[in-house]
Amino acid sequence: MGEANSSSLTPRYFILNGIPGLEAAHIWISLPFCCMYILAVVGNCGLIYLISHEEALHRPMYYFIALLSFTDVSACTSFVPNMLCIFWFSLKEIDFNACLVQMFFIHMWTITESGMLMLMALDRYVAICYPLRYSSILTDTAITKVWFATFFRSVLLTIPFTFLIKRLPFCRGNLIQHTYCDHMSMAKLSCGNIRTNALYGLLTVIVIGGFDILCITVSYTMIIRAVIHLSSSDARHKAFSTCTSHICAIIITYVPAFFNFFTHRFGGHTIPHHVHIFIANLYLLLPPTLNPIVYGVKTKQIQGVIKFLLGDKIGLT
Repeated sequence: MGEANSSSLTPRYFILNGIPGLEAAHIWISLPFCCMYILAVVGNCGLIYLISHEEALHRPMYYFIALLSFTDVSACTSFVPNMLCIFWFSLKEIDFNACLVQMFFIHMWTITESGMLMLMALDRYVAICYPLRYSSILTDTAITKVWFATFFRSVLLTIPFTFLIKRLPFCRGNLIQHTYCDHMSMAKLSCGNIRTNALYGLLTVIVIGGFDILCITVSYTMIIRAVIHLSSSDARHKAFSTCTSHICAIIITYVPAFFNFFTHRFGGHTIPHHVHIFIANLYLLLPPTLNPIVYGVKTKQIQGVIKFLLGDKIGLT
């Protein structure tokens, strides 16, 4: 009986309302998001192209950068085109199953990105602490295996979100006050018990965030210990400089993520809802936009492809 009731109360579609209270400004709001998305796609695809075609970049560090770029462009593509359709054409309806698919990919790629940052920290640890064995430890096969392990971890952790939503009866309308299908935004439309949804979401954030950040912290603790024992200041500076891009990527990813998480959990009554939506969109869009710039600034070969893609056809120096 419970399954029948749940099925009968499943809506055919949801309505994504965009940014509530700012509907009249949707066109103007869309412009920076559109520019950020274009930069993200061009920058990340440029990195992938350069790393795959430039022989000098066929090294573990750059393979991880290419995998991060693939993750970034996949993550933002899972929601930005649909969001722009809401802003530009008021195409707010989304099929129930399509909403589940979008939710699945957003959460899956977000978890994958966190895993990629962890793997890149381990890459820096091996490169600095075991430089002579770097290429023999991080072979192409090893990189492929750890990436697939990270990807499947994301898939396995995201699948329960789908079933937790499908089991719920929806009797509070079908209007989602968001620009994309988010797990808890969908769950809050249910008249059923969503405690399991909330607990699983919280547990996933704690387990993934805690495990990945712990690995990153341990890696950099070992890196700092190794660098401090280097004899020359030039060697210490060179070792630290290879980590700055990755540290910037960690800050760009985790600071908006934690800010979004804590404001959503604890700032619901003090922060306006449209600010929550802005933060949620920036949290997903900032890393894909800024990561190519960060890595481009630090790497001469990557600077070359960014200049070419922006129309400044300056040869590699």
